[in-house]
Amino acid sequence: MGIEFGLLGLIWLVIVVWAIIKTAQARVGVFVRFFWILILVVFPVIGFLFWIFLGPKGKG
Repeated sequence: MGIEFGLLGLIWLVIVVWAIIKTAQARVGVFVRFFWILILVVFPVIGFLFWIFLGPKGKG
């Protein structure tokens, strides 16, 4: 495992943190935000993919 895997891990971490920030700023209910942030923290890979397709879109 060389530097490539470390770099990919860092990129993935940045992407997941970005998703958490966008979810926290979404104009949805508190429970919905908490649910998505919990999913992103517990299951970062699958959670991020679900977030992209099913995540909170906000109200209007």
